[in-house]
Amino acid sequence: MRRGSKRFHGSNGGVRLPILKVARLGHPVLRQVAPPVRPETIRDAETQRLIDDMIETMREYEGVGVAAPQVHVSQQIAVIEAKGNRRYPDAPDIPLTVLINLEVMPLSPDLEDDWEGCLSLIDFRGQTPRYRQVRAKALDREGRPLEFIATGFHARVLQHERDHLLGKLFIDRMPSLETLSYLPEFSRYWSG
Repeated sequence: MRRGSKRFHGSNGGVRLPILKVARLGHPVLRQVAPPVRPETIRDAETQRLIDDMIETMREYEGVGVAAPQVHVSQQIAVIEAKGNRRYPDAPDIPLTVLINLEVMPLSPDLEDDWEGCLSLIDFRGQTPRYRQVRAKALDREGRPLEFIATGFHARVLQHERDHLLGKLFIDRMPSLETLSYLPEFSRYWSG
């Protein structure tokens, strides 16, 4: 079992996948550029187990995405999903997507400010500019090529996860830290 992981037993006695420890702001792994995954290793049991554990961790902490560096693994793997998420109740549905060696290209220069949070800065939100529409290219968990266009929140999530693979956090994209807020203050003064 990887360092920082835990194995939980379900109420029916079955074993759930491990919930991995999330690296928090200040941990050096979050500031490293993750190396790409060699395509021939994608279907290896260790890589598949990591993907499953990342999905379980993302869901446990009610994230809409998690990148491997956030779970202390410096590899270019990210998973995203948004469906009835309590932390992002107004988010449109995004199907579960595994993104290996993710590339994100803006399709126009238009930027849009919106609030972002992060499992590595769990108690914070801040307004962050992102490209409104992007083209994503990656490999899926079987090593097959994926290519699609995303707009709005979906595009934001892709850019956020790509940043993690490049050693960046959303606070690095904020032109000013004036809106950086703890969640209770965000809820009281900024949201709705």
